[in-house]
Amino acid sequence: MSFFQFITQDWKVNKVSPKGRLIMFLFRIANYCSTRKIYYYVGFPYLVFYRIFVEWYFCIEIPWNAKIGKSLTLFHGQALVMNNKVVIGDNCTLRHCTTIGNKQLREGGFSGSPVIGNNVDIGSNVCIIGEIRIGDNAKIGCGAVVIRNIPDGHIAVGNPAAVKIRNT
Repeated sequence: MSFFQFITQDWKVNKVSPKGRLIMFLFRIANYCSTRKIYYYVGFPYLVFYRIFVEWYFCIEIPWNAKIGKSLTLFHGQALVMNNKVVIGDNCTLRHCTTIGNKQLREGGFSGSPVIGNNVDIGSNVCIIGEIRIGDNAKIGCGAVVIRNIPDGHIAVGNPAAVKIRNT
């Protein structure tokens, strides 16, 4: 995949959200620089710019070294927070006020981070916390707090999130 294809891979799916297009465009450039040693050193000023501009101006924390698959859709990109160990599959959708990360353990330290499968649709105001897996084609309802695995193709709602029905 060429540099231009890499940085524009989310362009088409974010056509209704100019903010989502811009944020994913900036993320892909930063991700490209951070995952290739020579570009990391040359692109370090850009990485600083990315962090300040995206985090402080847009209030979105998507670390430049997060592993995010192609075609991530961002709706209403605001108050989105994830840590750098999160893995997100292809063709996923994230909405505003979503937190994806690890949790502090009683013994000290932190848990692992979530792994989100392909084609996952995540509603607004969702918290996905801990070393869990969200299966392919799953849907997570608005306001859910996910602390357990969600099987492939299921819908999770509530606080704490419970798997309600299989997504058809």
